[in-house]
This record gives sequence, C-alpha cells and structure tokens, in this order.
Amino acid sequence: MRRNQGQIATALVRGAQSHPAIKGNVRFRQLANGVLVTAQIYRLPHSEALCSGGGFGVHIHEGGSCTGNGEDEFADVKGHYNPNDCQHPYHAGDLPPLFENNGYAYMSVLTNRFTVREIIGRTVIIHSKPDDFRTQPSGDSGEKIACGMIR
Repeated sequence: MRRNQGQIATALVRGAQSHPAIKGNVRFRQLANGVLVTAQIYRLPHSEALCSGGGFGVHIHEGGSCTGNGEDEFADVKGHYNPNDCQHPYHAGDLPPLFENNGYAYMSVLTNRFTVREIIGRTVIIHSKPDDFRTQPSGDSGEKIACGMIR
C-alpha cells in the first residue's frame, strides 16, 4: 500500500476569456494501484452537427499557474507534464479526451503514470480539439480553452 493512498487533489477549471462560461473540476484520488482522475466540466462549446465536434483534449501541464500573456492566456502552464521525457502520447500528463453531451462532459480514468503528490501545484488544461495521440509534441489538440490549478 502506498503511504499517500487516499490523498486527494482538485483543480477548479475556468474558461479562457474566449470561453468564459466553461466551469468544472478535475479530482485526483490516490488509490493503491494508481490515481483515479474524475472530470466534470460544464458549458463546453456544443455543436449540433452530427459526426463533428464535441471532443476536447485534456492534459496535465507542468506549469503551476493559469496565467500568460497577450498571445497565449495560459502560456505559463508550459508543456505537458512529462517527467520521464517520453514521446507523446506517453507523457505522464496525457489523459483521455472529454466528450461533451449538450455542453457537459464527465470522464473518469485510472492511471499509474503519476501520483497525486507529484501533480499538486501543476495545471490541468482543456483544449479545443481532441488529442490525436500521434502528432508531436502535443497531439494537435488546438487552443487552450480552460485551465485549473491542481491543489
């Protein structure tokens, strides 16, 4: 049993200036065999078009602040959390995509790529497109539309 089993961290996610309605949380719970990541995100962009839209990339980024500059509102999140210098999609911070349902998305996954202790102080980013799990270095997942600090 891991010493920090049961440890919990949460990121309160807020939308970028271009997507101010997005809100939600991503919860990280340390279990004996990995971290259970659970995301509940509201007011994501919704498309009525069949067979298009509705997917969003989700990554843990190495930076510790949802701040940036005039070109990139969330520039300070830096790159994907990748302590082992792996190729994408094997970064520790690479997570499955969110699929929205009338603007709401729920995702839960168990991963052993990191511990809760390792990601506290980092950030979660939601991107405008789903990760393609091929393109280097970040899966061609589009602009950063929401961010949350992991505490």
